[in-house]
Amino acid sequence: MTPEELKKRTKAFAINAIRLGDALPNTRSGNIVANQFIRSATSVGANYRAACRARSDADFASKIGITLEESDESVYWMEIITESGMKPAQQIAPLLKEGNELVAIFVASSNTVRNRLGKNSKSK
Repeated sequence: MTPEELKKRTKAFAINAIRLGDALPNTRSGNIVANQFIRSATSVGANYRAACRARSDADFASKIGITLEESDESVYWMEIITESGMKPAQQIAPLLKEGNELVAIFVASSNTVRNRLGKNSKSK
């Protein structure tokens, strides 16, 4: 997958997360969860774009780590949404699947750049 394709994918994730967040119950807990979820899900794409502009492997590693954290946090909030009964699991299953796939992609990216950084530091 190219960086441009992943940028589009993370933007679509954010848009779908906004739609889900807006569909949560208008209750105290629903609003809190919606706010937290929308913040984390929309920051995935923003942080990935920042990682794409990284000036070095170390900078990329740092930024992709934030992207990974936000992706994983988004998955957490979707688990809260279903386990608390705010939305049925089958209704958010496609978005949860996408969240887990993004986590896997960013774990792989993080591991790759960290391995590269480790090899570079050993050769000096």
